[in-house]
Amino acid sequence: MNIKSIILAAGKGTRMRSELPKVMHKIGGKPMLQHVIDTSRELSSGPIVGVVGHAAESVINGISDDTIQWVHQYEQLGTGHAVLQAVPYIDDEDIVLIAYGDVPLVKSETLLPLCACIGEYDYALLTTKLRQPFGYGRIVRDPAGNIRRIVEEKDADEEIKKINEINTGIVAAKGSCIKRWLSLLDSDNAQNEYYLTDCVEHAVAEGASITSVDCANPDEIQGVNNRQQQAMLERVYQARKVSELMAEGVTILDPARVDIRGNVSVGKDVVIDINAVLEGDVKLGDGVVIETNCVISNSVIGPNVTVKSHSVIDNAVVGESCDIGPFARIRPGTELASNAKVGNFVEIKKSNIGEGSKISHLSYIGDTEMGANVNIGAGTITCNYDGVNKFKTIIGDDAFVGSDSQLVAPVSIAKGSTIGAGSTITKNTPEDCLSLSRSKQVSIPSWQRPVKTK
Repeated sequence: MNIKSIILAAGKGTRMRSELPKVMHKIGGKPMLQHVIDTSRELSSGPIVGVVGHAAESVINGISDDTIQWVHQYEQLGTGHAVLQAVPYIDDEDIVLIAYGDVPLVKSETLLPLCACIGEYDYALLTTKLRQPFGYGRIVRDPAGNIRRIVEEKDADEEIKKINEINTGIVAAKGSCIKRWLSLLDSDNAQNEYYLTDCVEHAVAEGASITSVDCANPDEIQGVNNRQQQAMLERVYQARKVSELMAEGVTILDPARVDIRGNVSVGKDVVIDINAVLEGDVKLGDGVVIETNCVISNSVIGPNVTVKSHSVIDNAVVGESCDIGPFARIRPGTELASNAKVGNFVEIKKSNIGEGSKISHLSYIGDTEMGANVNIGAGTITCNYDGVNKFKTIIGDDAFVGSDSQLVAPVSIAKGSTIGAGSTITKNTPEDCLSLSRSKQVSIPSWQRPVKTK
């Protein structure tokens, strides 16, 4: 289908009490508007028109998509007025889908049947039924069930307010028809705005064919106007994402206490404990275990890796059967080869850690090329920064670095080297040798410990 999506994103969102435009507030780590754009992309490769108004430049700059055709609604005079701004981009033969940047959770599976109606029908409305329809426009039908009009809450009498079938605002229409009906809109209503919903009455008046598609899950059509609604939709979104992972075989120990803020792909027998946060693009191999309170962002975790509690992995690649944490931080640009161990309170940045190497306690490794089967003692630091430039440390296979050592880059620790505990290494070391640097130990027998003055 040649679907042209028009996404309304011009509102300020006063009740959000924020300088950030409402549609740029996030659900699942992604702006609400981006959710709607992504759903439109799933429907069709056709053009997307974004209607912006308040803080337009902030919205446009916040969406990294050069293919979107942005149009400005300089005065916010209602939904009909917003769509009117996009009329120059509508062709007569288009199937026009009108969606909203603050209704982020509607699915393409819901919208596709709506768009598919156009051809047989001129106009299709997405509706749903609510137990408490307050605030929504009501669908008014004749005794035969035909849609006659939509009445907004502020314009409704007591009888119409009893109707529980509501207008979601999301519609599809023939391009030629919607342009004609939009041209007939006026602002003679309680809000002095141009309602998109009034197109229904114009369609009825000219005898156009109108249908509706029921949205079975009302959560999909919930909009965000305040922080409470944002929090509610965040939980709906998280429940959806967690359910998808469990359907793929993931064991999630408490589905209410895991947050997915991106795209997660998983192998078999993955286990995720409470308070894990997965951000961006994350890939978890077979048998991965994520313990409590871990954050994993834009990373690949190989098979049979255990990420122990309170660990952070960011833009890194972790090889098979690694053991990480607890309280480890793996920073961007790090790659761990298979069977590497990164223990508690270890930070690694932009480094390659070889197969079977161990950094078990209280260490910082930055800008380092580390070979296989290296052992790094507790308290070891690669001194990679002189205040201006970063320098590299190279550690060869089978090296042993004693505790509390400082490796001052640029420096190379040769294959098989042993570094004595407490050393500051500033020069390259030879293979299979012990290297150390220590000042002479002195004991002063006559020294007396200070005593507090009474």
